[in-house]
Amino acid sequence: MLKSWLVIGGITLIVALGTILMRPRDTVWGVQLLRPQWLIFEPAIPFIWTFIFICGAGSAILIWEKDPGSLKTWLLMALYLVLEVVTVAYIPMTLRLRSLKVGLILGAVGLVLAVSLTLLIWPISGLAAALLIPYLLWSPVGTYTTWEMIQLNPEAA
Repeated sequence: MLKSWLVIGGITLIVALGTILMRPRDTVWGVQLLRPQWLIFEPAIPFIWTFIFICGAGSAILIWEKDPGSLKTWLLMALYLVLEVVTVAYIPMTLRLRSLKVGLILGAVGLVLAVSLTLLIWPISGLAAALLIPYLLWSPVGTYTTWEMIQLNPEAA
């Protein structure tokens, strides 16, 4: 039988690679958008999200190990998966639809899902909940950045 860390880590990696669904012409649209002047850390964003996904996978592993295979655990794993899919969908959906508003909505939905997941897992494992703190801190930054970009690029809303 495969180890839980291998399965959860593998699924996390496969979903995270979902941004490959972007088409090159969509990327050109995104690069041309004006960005807030304070967004000087943009090159670090992929590394930040990589760290967040690793923390999320670690959180899911801890939850799985507490009660492997139970219905409750499977439902929580589904919520982890939905959160990651919504998060990973931000770039391809925003670029494909050429709509920052879509990105804003996905960012807000991701934050609501992360808060909900954190509250659900807190009683099971405080450490698993703590591993979601990077998401809870960073997601509002990304969502606010998208909102700022809408102000700078109203035609891209």
